[in-house]
Amino acid sequence: MKKTVFALLIVFAANARAADLPGWMAGSWRLKTADVTMEEHWTSAGGTLMLGMHRDVSKRGKTSFEFLRIERKDDGTLVYLAMPGGSPATPFPLKTITASRVVFENPTHDFPQRVIYWLDGKKLCARVGGTIGGKEEGEQWCWSRVAGD
Repeated sequence: MKKTVFALLIVFAANARAADLPGWMAGSWRLKTADVTMEEHWTSAGGTLMLGMHRDVSKRGKTSFEFLRIERKDDGTLVYLAMPGGSPATPFPLKTITASRVVFENPTHDFPQRVIYWLDGKKLCARVGGTIGGKEEGEQWCWSRVAGD
């Protein structure tokens, strides 16, 4: 009996550490400026994985892209994996998560060290930030949901 109770406590403790995938990020999002159109697309939260893609298209047609992934590891923790330009994945483990905000952080990465997503009304916003040369730097974007999504 004691072994069974102990095993159940371990299962409940593991589930308490497990974070839900941020399903509120799912969908297609776009921001148009005078110089660039930015798109971010996220699959629905299913199983242990969400897949994302970011693309920038400049006014002159030049593009850049990034493949993204949020996955739940075997221990229940979440990790954000960024692959700019298709490069190998850089992991950003989960730091905090709420019903409408998620923060991932990798203090050993050159830049950025933090990736933050949140909902601002009907917009999906993101900020990357960290330290460059001892100075805090960052960029922020807010995308609107693509009509029909």
